[in-house]
Amino acid sequence: MPEANLSHETFLTVATNLLHRALLDIGRTEAKRCFRALEAGEELVLSDVRMEDDSVARFSLVLDHSEFKGRLNFTRFRDSLATLIANISVHLRDSGKTLPTFSAEHVNDQVIFGVTAVTVLEGVPNVLVLGAGAQRPDGVTLLQLLYLDPSQFEAAVEQSTHHATS
Repeated sequence: MPEANLSHETFLTVATNLLHRALLDIGRTEAKRCFRALEAGEELVLSDVRMEDDSVARFSLVLDHSEFKGRLNFTRFRDSLATLIANISVHLRDSGKTLPTFSAEHVNDQVIFGVTAVTVLEGVPNVLVLGAGAQRPDGVTLLQLLYLDPSQFEAAVEQSTHHATS
């Protein structure tokens, strides 16, 4: 887990605030430039954050859109991101819920937060999640926006529906 001294909820609050500020609270031209860099596989430097213990946490962002269905463009990305941030915010306000997290397969010290953003365009769903890697030797914690294959969720729904009716 990145920034081990933070709870998942606190870390997620910091991360979503950084994402909102870096990609949604800026002008459209700058936001499109950031999106194009992410889409091209570049790492976007987000911010340095001063922690309660006066240490400084550095954050960067990457995008994995290899599982996106259809043609990804800025508007679709922005809609997915806005939905993800809204869903995370709702989850964080509901303090009675346990935050689901998952370890990424074959990747050490990476966590994927179990709050999703499902957007549907022309009947095709896409699922965006937020992940984070362990703090790197250069002191940067890498946030990851990941599009997941939506068919894995359809299979899970079909399986749970089948079990419920059996």
